[in-house]
Amino acid sequence: MKLAVFDCDGTLIDGQAAICEAMEATFAAFDLAAPARPVIRRAVGLSLPQAMRALLPESDEAQQHAMADTYKQAFRQARTEGRVSQPLFEGVREMLEDLVGAGWTLAVATGMSDRGLAHCLANNGIAELFVSLQTADRHPSKPHPAMLEQALFEAGAQASEAVMIGDTVYDMTMAKAAYVRAVGVDWGYHHPEELRAAGAEFVAETPAQLTARLLA
Repeated sequence: MKLAVFDCDGTLIDGQAAICEAMEATFAAFDLAAPARPVIRRAVGLSLPQAMRALLPESDEAQQHAMADTYKQAFRQARTEGRVSQPLFEGVREMLEDLVGAGWTLAVATGMSDRGLAHCLANNGIAELFVSLQTADRHPSKPHPAMLEQALFEAGAQASEAVMIGDTVYDMTMAKAAYVRAVGVDWGYHHPEELRAAGAEFVAETPAQLTARLLA
């Protein structure tokens, strides 16, 4: 068994514009000035209440959950109106297909919702490549290892047989907590230096480079 568990947004797909727009709409709904987009992007990967806490540290838990609900509504409305774009990063489809062809099992562990992840994977035609989909709807936020541990269980893999691949320090820290190898990608939301400091054994510059490393 060789199991590759991927983060989604920032690793497989590029959804930053839709995320920033929904977050800006959320802050506006609460008559608050939205953080700058680079700040918003740094919170991607956390579950929504935790992201709100990171973006608005002075808020209380009730406000964080209220803002998370408003964000979900803003994102759904944008999707309904056809304003959400979540394309795969260039080379990701080929990377996933090459790994499956080489006998790897694939899974996802993401701060997205079940509904959001299913929609994203289906729209990009890659849903059938994954044997396990773990989201924030059923687990604590990253970097808690619950999502990764459940992916291991559903895939029938041991921690020593798996690798967590992501673009944020939350992914790297989650991997360490689950005793799984951590590999970063530098086309997402956190800098390569941060990923290495958080435990990444390698940071790939392209999906092709990541494939070559895993298949070496």
